[in-house]
Amino acid sequence: MTKKKVFVSFDYENDRQYKQLLDAWDANKNMDFVFDDCSADEIHTESVSVVKAGLTKRIKDSKYTLVIVGKEANKRHSDYKEIGYRNWINFEIARSKENGNKLVAVKLDKAYESPEELLESGASWAMRFSQESIIKALNEA
Repeated sequence: MTKKKVFVSFDYENDRQYKQLLDAWDANKNMDFVFDDCSADEIHTESVSVVKAGLTKRIKDSKYTLVIVGKEANKRHSDYKEIGYRNWINFEIARSKENGNKLVAVKLDKAYESPEELLESGASWAMRFSQESIIKALNEA
């Protein structure tokens, strides 16, 4: 199976365990889940422009963007004016759309608010956070 080049957009402070689970699925040779993770590791800087550049490079290296929609996915970031979007997830989705990435989203809870940039984006939705559901959504994107 060919690995899909996927950028994973998620709230690092609150939802990184879901990103780590994706990595574990990919590492487990007994599971049918493969993706080439193009997501940025935590970028250690206070510079918004450096973070933007790092994220943009990773997004450009990918063909898909998987958005993990957690409780805080549309919360306004304190640096939103510098970011140019409500938060980093919205920035990543906007850059992904500009890059022509296929968008896939999964809500951790159906009550969670979707990021503004995800609305009316034509994203393919995984119906739950599971291997089967995410693989199906990536294949349908």
